[in-house]
Amino acid sequence: MEQRRIRILVVDDHEILRAGLGTLIAAEPDMEMVAGAANGREAFELFRQHQPDVTLMDLKMPVMDGVEAIRAIREQWPVAKVIVLSTYEGDDDIYRALQAGAISYLLKNTVAADLVRVIREVVAGGRALPAAVAQRLADRMLVPDLTARELDVLRLIAKGMRNKEIAAELGIGEETARGHVKNILAKLGLHDRTEAVAVAVKRGIVHID
Repeated sequence: MEQRRIRILVVDDHEILRAGLGTLIAAEPDMEMVAGAANGREAFELFRQHQPDVTLMDLKMPVMDGVEAIRAIREQWPVAKVIVLSTYEGDDDIYRALQAGAISYLLKNTVAADLVRVIREVVAGGRALPAAVAQRLADRMLVPDLTARELDVLRLIAKGMRNKEIAAELGIGEETARGHVKNILAKLGLHDRTEAVAVAVKRGIVHID
């Protein structure tokens, strides 16, 4: 009796990358790519149609990003197995994706053989989190969470805004904005706004594209 193939949904806004992954998957006798999506909303609908065994999910996409898509899919289908495949390597990116329900997190420079191995491990019930990713996640767990408002302020700091501009943008008082900046620096163990931006970019809290 022929072995049932692992059915895979590929989600990435770059057509060339989807095609490349499709070629890689087709070369494996126990795998098949059932569909490809260019954004999170398409991913949700294609998941509904095909009910894949594994979904390979990018994070940065138009319409609906990867974290939103993972959360939406897992809320509707709690047993869904999603592997993130991203260029983002910040610990906050990893943390948000796994919090949303991803099973594993791989970088796009992952060797093809490792990607195939992780897919098989995930289907078998494993988590298959690479050591480097697990270490970044562990480091992230040691840092206090920023509130949603503090994250908003940090993103505006990264845009070069001063306290008065941040206050106007968020509709809060300048003193309140100053307090948020002070809390951000204290939580991250930093001395000034420049350090805060550098850490935010490194951790994946802010992306400068």
